Amino acid sequence: MKKTSAVLAAAAAAATIAVPAFAVAAFQEVGPVPGETAMPAPACPAKPCLAISRTTGYQVKVGAERGTHVVKEDGRIVAWTIKLANPGKKQIEFFEKNLGGESSAQLTVLRPGNKLYARVLAQGSPVALKPYFGTTPTFALDRSIPVKKGNVIGLSVPTWAPALAIDQAGTVSWRASRGKGACNDFSKPTAQVGTNNITRFFCLYRTARLTYTATIVPDPKPAAG
Repeated sequence: MKKTSAVLAAAAAAATIAVPAFAVAAFQEVGPVPGETAMPAPACPAKPCLAISRTTGYQVKVGAERGTHVVKEDGRIVAWTIKLANPGKKQIEFFEKNLGGESSAQLTVLRPGNKLYARVLAQGSPVALKPYFGTTPTFALDRSIPVKKGNVIGLSVPTWAPALAIDQAGTVSWRASRGKGACNDFSKPTAQVGTNNITRFFCLYRTARLTYTATIVPDPKPAAG
């Protein structure tokens, strides 16, 4: 907890420098569900050991909560958090052999359009995840990313990431940047790793949840008085 607080404090300082005439709003977390104390545990090392693979995804619904990863207020993303499973040695070897190499991920900002299309507006730097397996690390961005109300915070996984909670309720679902007819092709690379790309998030996966969140500092409001 102390380490996470220090990361967010440093990120907030970087995001709010040079705006002393304004009042800074509190951090906002995009992703958690109201009343939830912790994200569910992702799969692995239990079987089946499933992971997010070679795609960009975002959560659509958790129970009665829709748009869990939709930005509610203009601001700047300063950090992101991911809850990682702790896969075993053989499981890691399998994923690395079949899904493009070592585990990695990066935060991705999307502007949704019609018919499930979205444009990639910005991305954080990719992070190697293996050193953090079995933990819930928070990563401060090198540079904060501006976001607008209605943007969607996604997760791009060029290889694989053990950040998928399975066996959730039927009211839990997420979308991936895979096209029609390719929803079960988990090895084909569809991860969005460049800005301004437009892709379709056609595939919907139920009973599973992506275990990541983003930390936003809302745009400063004029100070009272």
